[in-house]
Amino acid sequence: MPKRNSSVVGREFGNGVRDAIEQSGMTQRGIAELLDWQEAKVSDAVNGKGGVSELDLVRLLSYCRVPHQEVERMVALYRESREKGWLQFIDDGNPRPLQSLIDQERLASKITTWSPTYVSGLFQIAAYIRALLESSAVIKPPAFDDLIRLKIDRQVIFNRSREFLFYIHENALRLQVGGPDVMQAQLLHLLAMMVRPYITVRVVPAAIGAHAGASGPFIKLEYAKYESAVWIEALRTGLFLDDKKSVEDYDNVLKWLDKHALDPEESRKLISSLEAQGGVSLVDLAQEQL
Repeated sequence: MPKRNSSVVGREFGNGVRDAIEQSGMTQRGIAELLDWQEAKVSDAVNGKGGVSELDLVRLLSYCRVPHQEVERMVALYRESREKGWLQFIDDGNPRPLQSLIDQERLASKITTWSPTYVSGLFQIAAYIRALLESSAVIKPPAFDDLIRLKIDRQVIFNRSREFLFYIHENALRLQVGGPDVMQAQLLHLLAMMVRPYITVRVVPAAIGAHAGASGPFIKLEYAKYESAVWIEALRTGLFLDDKKSVEDYDNVLKWLDKHALDPEESRKLISSLEAQGGVSLVDLAQEQL
């Protein structure tokens, strides 16, 4: 069966229309009759296929008595759906971009992650997440607990219904986030997760030097029903790319990583050796011996 031509932002828009109709207590047929539309027009909007104008959208949301803030969000999504990619801004304590990623992960059949700096987010334990948040220049302390809870809840995505492939740079495993005790617990958790047959972890050794993944971390999402997408997170933005050329570029990075990363067993041995050191880097050990 061919995959549907459905963008990430289009699916988010469709979900918003569906939620608006459901919370109003009406059916799609009922709202179509009120608006004097064909039911197919409402169906297209719910499925993120467009077919409505901005004025149509505002009328629909008004009939559904959607709050003003949500109307603004839906109009912004409508306008964004006409652009290439989907850019969201991260405000203090606003988990919306992360929630959008979680929604797409739930739809994905395969998730491939490249993590050059930190342990991959889907593996992070609470103490590790808190240490990262405490070093953030953007996220403020009042938002910490909610974000930690959301990031931990995100990890329920792990199950046999999908495949996971993680590329992690060796430096990310050696970086002292939260101190030796936190790092040891984090590496132990990573090793425990690697036992699951649907999870593959491959470490990119530091000895490789310059590498194709130096441009930054990303997540590739592959779907059974839709074309693939790539998620990129920066300091204040989260960006989905699902145009063919962009996805091909990131596929080329993954091909490089596949060629140069350690195999799963070699990766496990390296992580085990670091955990056995208590999360202490080789540089730290050398300094202690001087």
